[in-house]
This record gives sequence, C-alpha cells and structure tokens, in this order.
Amino acid sequence: MQELAEKTSQATADFLPLNGTDHVEFYVANARQAAYYYRAAFGMQLAAYSGPETGNHECASYVIQQNKIRFVLTTPLQPDNAIAQHILRHGDGVRDIALWVDDAEAAYRETTARGARGVRKPELLQDDSGEVLVSAIATYGDTIHSFIERRSYRGSFLPGYVAVTEPDRVARPVGLKYIDHMVGNVGWGEMNQWVEFYEKVMGFRLYQHFDDKDISTEYSALMSKVMANGNGRVKFPINEPAEGRKKSQIEEYLEYYKGPGVQHIAMATDDIVATVAKLSRQGVEFLRVPATYYADLERRVGKIDEPLGTLQDLGILVDRDDEGYMLQIFTRPVEDRPTLFYEIIQRKGSRSFGKGNFKALFEAIEREQALRGNL
Repeated sequence: MQELAEKTSQATADFLPLNGTDHVEFYVANARQAAYYYRAAFGMQLAAYSGPETGNHECASYVIQQNKIRFVLTTPLQPDNAIAQHILRHGDGVRDIALWVDDAEAAYRETTARGARGVRKPELLQDDSGEVLVSAIATYGDTIHSFIERRSYRGSFLPGYVAVTEPDRVARPVGLKYIDHMVGNVGWGEMNQWVEFYEKVMGFRLYQHFDDKDISTEYSALMSKVMANGNGRVKFPINEPAEGRKKSQIEEYLEYYKGPGVQHIAMATDDIVATVAKLSRQGVEFLRVPATYYADLERRVGKIDEPLGTLQDLGILVDRDDEGYMLQIFTRPVEDRPTLFYEIIQRKGSRSFGKGNFKALFEAIEREQALRGNL
C-alpha cells in the first residue's frame, strides 16, 4: 500500500510529464545557408523542409538532425512579420525549445493554470501521415516552449513539412547523440524568478546550484541554477550576471542579444575525442585553455581512460564528481554577435556540469571578450 501511495504521489506531483526534447527551432536570417553550415560543420542531416513549394508562403524551414538531436532553421520570406522582427532584434538565435509530451492539451492547461502566458492554444495539425497536437507557452525573453504530441503521426516531422529522402551529400556525421542540457541567460536579479517559474509552472526541481564563488575569475562572475524535470530528461541551467570588476560573459550576451535567451546547447557523444577531432576537421572552432591546465590534470581528476596528450591537443576539459567523470569542450560563438555557442560533452558516470573547469573556461571566454573589446 505504501509503495502504491508513493507512486500515486509521484504521478500527481509530475503534472507535466516530458518524454524529452522534441526539437529546437532557430530564427535565422538565411535558413538555407545556416542549414548548409550545420550539415557541413556539425554533421547534421537534412530531414524535412517547409516553404513556398509546400504551400508555406510566410517562411522557409529546414529540419536537420543527428540521432536524437533535431534542429529547425526558420527564415522569414517577407520583412514585415514577427520572425523578421525577432531576427532584427536578436540576430540568429533560439526561438523555441519544443518539448515532447503525450498530451499537449493537458500540458497547456496545467502550465497556464499555474501562471504561464499562453502563446499558442492547442492546435491540431493534420496531413496524410496523421495528426500532431501542438501548444506553446512563453518563457524568458522571447523564448517559448512548444508542447508536441505526435503519437498519432507517422510523418518525417510535422504536417506541412515534406520529407527529404535523397542522401545528404553534404552531411558528415560526427557522433552527436542527444541534447544533454540547454542554458538560458537572464538579466540582473532574474535567475530566482525563472527558477520559481520552472518550479511552479512546469514542475521542475533544483538540480544543482553554482554561485559567484564557484563561477568567477579575476574580472567577472556569474551565478547559475540548474533546473530538471521530473524524470531528469530535460535540464535547463539558468545564468544571471554577478558583480565583478569587468563585464561578464552574461552581460555581453544580454547586450548583444538584447535580452534573455538561450546561451548554449550541450550535445552528448559517446566518444568525445573522435567527435571533436571530426568537428575540428570540418571547421568548428573551439575555445582553448592554457597548456598549464593539463599539467596537474591527473592529480586533480584522478585516472581517466583518455590519453592526456590527445585531450590537450584537442582542448578537451575533464572534471570529476563522486559518481565518475565527464569530458567537455565549448565552441566559439557560431554567430557574428557573440551570443550562441555549443558544448560537446561525454559523461562517464558524472552528472555534474564541470564545476572544476569553470575558472579555466571563463578565463578563455574573457580572452575572447577582450579581443572583441567587450571585457
């Protein structure tokens, strides 16, 4: 009876069950060219398309994917619509972190009842491959969460898209598997507001917390709280600036993005050495830490499986917690505005976010800021 009560309590508590990330939609100035970049550099494969040829005269969208990672790159076809205004203000960036659910109507009802602002009431989309129910709520800045219910759909992506069936001659996959987490930057004093939003509105819990003592350098600091949903499949660290001698990376992001938004997306791999080597050959540029970082690496993190010299050559960082270790590396910003970038991560037991690497990483980011004149 006690076990049944516990299960009932858990089911009641998780009023927003999530199966994972369905897709991430970016608003970009030129989706055709952006799709080529992600295919050639990151090895994403073109899977579906929507545009004038499919009856969509508002925008063109390219769906690219690699294993469980699915990005949608959308560009406006006319200057006088909301997509164009989003790009004018923010530059290329993430508009929609879409979440895969079993009941999009219930997700909308439960979140709006708890205070979320609805931006898309439940809408049924249909074509010859079946139907998809979609709804959406607003979150920080101009970012939204769509809820995607696709259990009755057999198509490639969504109704209104056509599958791309011919082999992708551009894509060279690199072993990226799934989205590990996505990080949002918010303004001064706003982190706890959005922590409360994810707790109250979406039923998330505080997973980890880092303050300005954990994430600081000689010049700048930030604070971060990691929110996770009930089953732990979706994790959203939320960053805000902290007082420092000079401008932090979060302040620089907010200045160029013109408000809160997605700072970086962490993508997991089972072999970070092979993945990063391929990405580097395909033109992806990574942040580098000084060689001194590797001088006492084994003393700091203990025995690891990967050759130390190889990690140093590639610039891969390592950190350990009481459950194992993890390897990570961060790209330089992928836009001309210093906003969005990517993390490549491999977990070998560890469920942390690389606390031991924060100082070296953020000093590397500051060197990039200084080159831009923004430190």
